[in-house]
Amino acid sequence: MGTKHEALLYEKLDGKKVHCFLCPRDCRIADGKSGYCGVRKNEGGTLYTMIYGVVSSVNVDPIEKKPLFHYLPGSKCFSLGTLGCNMRCIHCQNWQISFAGEKEVSASEGTNYLSPEKAIDMALQSGSKSIAWTYNEPTIWMEYTLDCAKIAKKAGLKTIYVTNGYITPQGLDTIGPYLDVFRVDIKGFTKEFYSKLAKIKNYETILDATIRAKKKWNMHVEAITLIIPDWNDDEAQLSGIANWIKDNLGPDTPWHVTQFMPYLELADKEPTPIPTLERAQKIGTDAGLKYVYIGNVPGHKGENTYCPNCSKLLIERVGYKTQIIGMSDNKCANCGESIPVII
Repeated sequence: MGTKHEALLYEKLDGKKVHCFLCPRDCRIADGKSGYCGVRKNEGGTLYTMIYGVVSSVNVDPIEKKPLFHYLPGSKCFSLGTLGCNMRCIHCQNWQISFAGEKEVSASEGTNYLSPEKAIDMALQSGSKSIAWTYNEPTIWMEYTLDCAKIAKKAGLKTIYVTNGYITPQGLDTIGPYLDVFRVDIKGFTKEFYSKLAKIKNYETILDATIRAKKKWNMHVEAITLIIPDWNDDEAQLSGIANWIKDNLGPDTPWHVTQFMPYLELADKEPTPIPTLERAQKIGTDAGLKYVYIGNVPGHKGENTYCPNCSKLLIERVGYKTQIIGMSDNKCANCGESIPVII
């Protein structure tokens, strides 16, 4: 198991209570109790992270699996996950690790300790160009991901958060100098949706954090929306997300509209119909976004990158197999249009 580390981003209160301000849950935690995430515990008036170095998942993934389509396409990404989350999404595909609380952390099988130094060594040995903290929410792993990211930057690795975006400005500014990519979920666009699906009330903080990642820290940002039938597939939410991305992140920002598959408390739902995804893609392009991708439908032409000027095929994707076929020096080989893909 990992070693217990004093947490960052908290303050001590009277009566041995602590106030954690890493994420917008803004937990006030009594002595002997843990925050909402289940992995940050108050012991005697000091807040500790209980998951420093606790790794539940280690994989070398195609970077397209994150999904990231405009960042080092075709490259390997060393990917790590831990336990816990600051949301409780009722359709979570990784609920076994994301819903793990402090009791499960202390007795969890299937986890190992991995030092930051060893993690970066493994990433380099794997031939990966980047390291991602993913599978569960990396925000709650702040202390460990920060130490890893500092070493990764010195070693020439790019650094990636695959995140729900539920982080405070203080949290983002702590990791910001060492983070290259913010791949963020924009799950929906109403308070009611986020409250029912993810058990949070202030989803606007996610939007604010994403803007801050882009504008203050100059991170590469890609957004993803899992389209759930009858939950967030309405015109108002989809056009709201698309226009928000265009207006706040820019029209070159990739938006992934992805097929939902029934799971957990939403096991009775049907998979997202492909025409619904194609409608979402059209809503995005009609809003002025240049790169809207259909996800979880291998072989669909909506996975590919086309020139927004001449429609020439630039990057072909079939599943996780990626081929750059129509670009030269970050330009369309046909018309010369500048293409914002980091090769």
